[in-house]
Amino acid sequence: MLILLDIDGVLVPANSWKKPEFMEDGFPMFNSRSVKALQRILSETNASVLLTTSHKSKYKVAQWKDLLKSRGINPKRVHRLTTNSLLTSRKDEILQWYTKKRMPNEEFVIIDDDKMLNGLPENIKHNLVLTSPSIGLTDDLADEAISILQKSAYQYH
Repeated sequence: MLILLDIDGVLVPANSWKKPEFMEDGFPMFNSRSVKALQRILSETNASVLLTTSHKSKYKVAQWKDLLKSRGINPKRVHRLTTNSLLTSRKDEILQWYTKKRMPNEEFVIIDDDKMLNGLPENIKHNLVLTSPSIGLTDDLADEAISILQKSAYQYH
């Protein structure tokens, strides 16, 4: 199982009127409610994380693991998309991953605040959990993500 994870608008609320707090590692602090919601998804599904965030290239995978762990998030594995977000839209990055890198029958959920992802083909879009950028990941959305991952798992096994 795999969580395609954005960070801004999911774990770091994107409020234009409020500057985010930064931790010692130079990256913004995550919203504690969103962290608990994501950690619950990870605990209940044992999913790995595939970072889709525009920040994905700022750090190596080992550094991402440390950054997530320091904020209370402990995925089984962490990966990141290798495409350049400045040249490719998130929607196109996900489409490329889906057609070229996704393992057959791999259960996945996309957690993101990018409304452009509503333009994904239906077979991919039904795995999308869209957050409100100013609120981020909530318990209700975590329930939805868990349901998507578990429903997919039951279809193939």
